[in-house]
Amino acid sequence: MNKELKLIAGPCVIESEELVVHVAEEIKRVVNRLGIEYYFKSSFDKANRTSVDAFRGPGLEKGLEILLKLKNRTGLPIVTDIHEPGQAAHVAAVCDVVQIPAFLCRQTDLLLAAAQTKRIVLIKKAQFLAPWDMKYPAEKVKEAGNNNIWICERGSTFGYNSLVVDMTSIVELKKLGCPVVFDATHSVQKPGGLVGATGGNRSYVEPLTKAAIAAGADILFMEVHPEPDKAMSDGANMVPLGDLEAMLRRILNVYNATQGD
Repeated sequence: MNKELKLIAGPCVIESEELVVHVAEEIKRVVNRLGIEYYFKSSFDKANRTSVDAFRGPGLEKGLEILLKLKNRTGLPIVTDIHEPGQAAHVAAVCDVVQIPAFLCRQTDLLLAAAQTKRIVLIKKAQFLAPWDMKYPAEKVKEAGNNNIWICERGSTFGYNSLVVDMTSIVELKKLGCPVVFDATHSVQKPGGLVGATGGNRSYVEPLTKAAIAAGADILFMEVHPEPDKAMSDGANMVPLGDLEAMLRRILNVYNATQGD
């Protein structure tokens, strides 16, 4: 077992208190067996859904209430994302990691508000940015007095409705001196590819994760759901909860084999 590997995981959006509790407790049991450090993630608001009619979540107040209950019950560190500067302080009162969505990673006021919470700031690389350009969002956070930064690779735009993961991006992001997160499930999305909704192909999650680990990624990010095909957001690319442990065991084999090289 190697306790250095970290996992960020949970359902894409808070569908209900019962769902997040079930997923968090099941994943916690899995990672305790495997010796992986675990951060629970789910969103209180998916503000960037393809369609105006799509489910967004319970909102800030109710979502944070659910996440606080979960934290008190499980003791897990919590990750969630913000879309507006005014959300940062509220989220930081509950969460350990404040996530900046990929589309918003250049938004200075959002980055500064996240930095001022003194929490870890997880910045997702925009689908349209080169990895070396992520130094500028990181510098904004550092200039605000916060050096607790994680940088996340989540695929790059490759024509219409497609993403591709360039594994040299992991190497380049590590040059910024921050832990590098690989978002395995958003990297297999087909943005807007289902006529008013985002598609994806979860069968690519494991091979891409193994490649990212071999390239030097420090932290894994996976969205997980008991029944992804019935999920209210990002179901096509989420990992089925029942498949997670076997997948993580295979990924750990790659992680352990590459340590110290």
